[in-house]
Amino acid sequence: MKKVIYAATLALATVSAAHAGGYSEPVIEEIPVIEESGSSGSLGGNALLLLLGVAALAVALNSSDDTADEL
Repeated sequence: MKKVIYAATLALATVSAAHAGGYSEPVIEEIPVIEESGSSGSLGGNALLLLLGVAALAVALNSSDDTADEL
C-alpha cells in the first residue's frame, strides 16, 4: 500500500511540475511587406520620354523648314 501511495505522489509531483507554467498563447509577429511603387516612377519616365520625343520632332521639323528656305 505504501508503494502505491509513493507512486501516486511521485506521479502527481511529476505532472504538476510539467504544467507549472500554465498555457500562454504564442506571440506571432507580422512580417512586414515592402511594395515597390513602380507606377508613379514609370509615369514620370514616360512623361520625360514624351517630352524628349516632342522636342526631337520640333527640332526635326524646324531644321527641315530651314533647308527648304536655303534651296
